[in-house]
Amino acid sequence: MTTVAEYPVSAPDEGPYAIATGPDGALWYTLVHSGRIGRLVPGQQPTIHQLDPDCGPTIITAGPDDAMWFTEHRAHRIGRVTAGGSVREFALPTSECGPFGIAAGSDGALWFTETNSDRIGRIAPQGQVTEFPLPALGSIPAAITAGADGALWFTLNAGNAIGRISADANPTITLHPLPTEGAAPVGITAAPDGAVWFVEIGAGQIGRIDTDGVITEFPLPDRTARPHAIIAGNDGTLWFTEWGANRIGAITIDGAITVHELPNAQSEPHGITLGPDGAVWAALEIGALARLAV
Repeated sequence: MTTVAEYPVSAPDEGPYAIATGPDGALWYTLVHSGRIGRLVPGQQPTIHQLDPDCGPTIITAGPDDAMWFTEHRAHRIGRVTAGGSVREFALPTSECGPFGIAAGSDGALWFTETNSDRIGRIAPQGQVTEFPLPALGSIPAAITAGADGALWFTLNAGNAIGRISADANPTITLHPLPTEGAAPVGITAAPDGAVWFVEIGAGQIGRIDTDGVITEFPLPDRTARPHAIIAGNDGTLWFTEWGANRIGAITIDGAITVHELPNAQSEPHGITLGPDGAVWAALEIGALARLAV
């Protein structure tokens, strides 16, 4: 039996957006509307780290250096915060580039997407930045993840495709168009089956792409649910948020789907992660984190 509990962590207008588990055993989340980063050890009170109020911290992920790294979508920077609260921010070479997704790569660097400039960026832990143009204009690269093949895989929200960039000195970029028109993919994650799974917010589907580029799509029971983020669980099940339907969903490797209603209406679930306690946690824009014990 699945139980869902909600834990307030901010004012309702601050917008917990993304969430990730850190190497320190804490949950880290972005407060996109107030320019803050939150840290929560389950069972304790949250700690808040204030940034520039207008910087728009968006996606956050664990880095290779025991710190958390995040994108500042409105300030066009990449940020780094330690468990002790020390913050560094790195300006990006391309102005107004709008960094969004970020993930640690197999090469020991952080890779990120630039939604406004059709580029994939790479930042070394010391702060050196390299940018790689995509072969598609107006594609809006969104989320990004490290695949089992050592490459980075990313969604092209407006380009209606999944991209792959190799993590080497002269990266090769490959784009895979989606079968469904207007699918508008957003969240993406690597799964234990060796494939990469993603959500189609525009089509109400979950997608899977293997390392050969073969794509499979699984329609949700509610095609208007607007799935947003996705993560792999401990048992190989994929978990995702239904931003437009106030639910958390799960899909098995063979495509079986179940959904779980959130207690409060219009919670607007966005980011999702596997927590340090083995539960699934989601960021809710109403100012709370949701915990699913399965």
